[in-house]
Amino acid sequence: MSNQNNFAGGFLTGAIFGGIVGGIVGAAIVSTRYKELTPDATATPKRKKQMSKAATGHNIEEARQGLEDKIAQLNNAIDDVRQQLSDVNGNLHEEEPKRSFAKDA
Repeated sequence: MSNQNNFAGGFLTGAIFGGIVGGIVGAAIVSTRYKELTPDATATPKRKKQMSKAATGHNIEEARQGLEDKIAQLNNAIDDVRQQLSDVNGNLHEEEPKRSFAKDA
């Protein structure tokens, strides 16, 4: 009976201690990330320029096009694997039309 009490007490103590340490580490990580992402008065002009450049419509459009290309590549890879698996399983059938999840521009 005393082993169960020791285990329960140790488990509870470890859970509380782990929660406190995890909270402190998490708060430290978040605060450093927050400082990196928020522009402030002490930011260098180069950093401010990078932040303003990142928010331009041109860069957003480039990012969108890059994502559409990646989606198309993933769709092709999925179709290739699906075809290989159907060949391995002996389910040779007509190829289904390829789908694309990217919006047509």
